[in-house]
Amino acid sequence: MIAQTVMGLNGDEAVAWAVKQSNVDFVSAYPITPQTIIVERISEFVNNGEADLEFVAVESEHSALSACIGAAAAGARAFTATAANGLQLMHEVLYIAASLRLPIVMAVANRAPSGPINIHCDHNDSMGQRDSGWIQIYSEDAQEVYDNTIQAFRIAEHRDVLLPVMVMMDGFLITHTMQNIYVLPDDVVSNFVGTRKVEKIVLPRIYGEKEVYRMLNPKYPITFGPLDLYDYYIEHKMQQIEAMRNAKKVIMDVHEEYAEISGRRYGDGLLDPYRADDADYLLVGIGSTMGTARYVVDELRNEGHKVGIVRIRTFRPFPADEFRKILSGKDMVGILDRGISFGSFGQVYLDLAAALYKRPDAPPLIDFVYGLGGRDMSPKLLKSIFMELIEGKEEPVLRIRGVRE
Repeated sequence: MIAQTVMGLNGDEAVAWAVKQSNVDFVSAYPITPQTIIVERISEFVNNGEADLEFVAVESEHSALSACIGAAAAGARAFTATAANGLQLMHEVLYIAASLRLPIVMAVANRAPSGPINIHCDHNDSMGQRDSGWIQIYSEDAQEVYDNTIQAFRIAEHRDVLLPVMVMMDGFLITHTMQNIYVLPDDVVSNFVGTRKVEKIVLPRIYGEKEVYRMLNPKYPITFGPLDLYDYYIEHKMQQIEAMRNAKKVIMDVHEEYAEISGRRYGDGLLDPYRADDADYLLVGIGSTMGTARYVVDELRNEGHKVGIVRIRTFRPFPADEFRKILSGKDMVGILDRGISFGSFGQVYLDLAAALYKRPDAPPLIDFVYGLGGRDMSPKLLKSIFMELIEGKEEPVLRIRGVRE
């Protein structure tokens, strides 16, 4: 493990430090609470000569991602950050970045989308983009945000992946909460991420079947994002599907390599279980709430209850096979959803129910929607949710918790 410096940083600042260290060429940004500190700090690093990158302030989040697409298509390592309504404004461009196979990294400070206007945390903003073709990695605290951002560049640019990556963190709960962060030396991070290596392609016969880099170059013009009708469209979507399948192994490999350097592991890089092996009852969830859940698990274990948790680190690609192994034979599993698909269930529940469908050893699943708009999940409320699982009542499947009566 490499010796590291301890710094007092909040989650936003931790992202900025990771970007500063990761040989990023281009950052475009538009401010939106609670991610603004990220781009403010990056701009300060540039102004002070501490970061050698091109920083472009744009007029909207749609433009921020559009600028990253242009930079990444020209061969640059590109980064941006946003939250909530800004992420929604990017919606059109998210699909374009993924379909062009551009390895952009974006930090998302999870914030409830309007309306009514709310600046605090829930996961409906990033969950609303889960089908856009981006890898999605969720963080539990500011330390993991730093670690995940560094790893994201390696994952996105891997030749078997070449997909953009979102790194999520809970608004205010992580973005604005200061924590002792173990920061790796600049040269260690620089060596770990390296510089972006653009893949090569063979141009058609008109150029003499010349091998060139797959990037914008006036000398060897190639097309990005052409009209793609039914005669080829689905074949190109299959390439994205395969890339997302490949991403699972790459995420785990990069996570393990980073752990050897930093000394920090988050499960296997996909799922991060805690006291789950011998548990009869499990809670599955995402983000900062799972740190509180660990504390509650220890309390209930001391009271004789065999409970545990499984934190989802990687939501896209969804770790279905890994979940089937962990959840097999459990008495009951609760899902903590900090978002909801209106008229249906929470988004995590939907994916997990699909993964376990018709499995003979699958446990009953209960969906607990909580924390919308930033409402706290207290240890007392978490404990009561665990006790609902232990009571064993399977109906109703959808339960909204933490609502004032």
